Amino acid sequence: MNTAASVWLVVGLGFLAANLPFVNERLLAVWPTAGAAKSLWARLAELVVWYLVVGGVGLALEQHAGQIYPQGWEFYAITAAMFLTFAFPGFVYRYLGRRR
Repeated sequence: MNTAASVWLVVGLGFLAANLPFVNERLLAVWPTAGAAKSLWARLAELVVWYLVVGGVGLALEQHAGQIYPQGWEFYAITAAMFLTFAFPGFVYRYLGRRR
């Protein structure tokens, strides 16, 4: 897989994973919740887990392409902000756009 395809794969996977906590009621899209809907805190915790999963996939793809470049705090701050930006459509769907 070339570098451009790896980048677009991580970006697409990040967009899907960022919206996943807001569009379903299962924990990590696998385990059903016990009756009640997930709270906002559960969705935010799930968002952090998905951020780490997508980061791990990106790290694995970078390792597969060659040597891993060491990252500073700036990289993680920017990718976390980008992940939260990707989550905006799911948040709007769940809390602002959908009528109950």
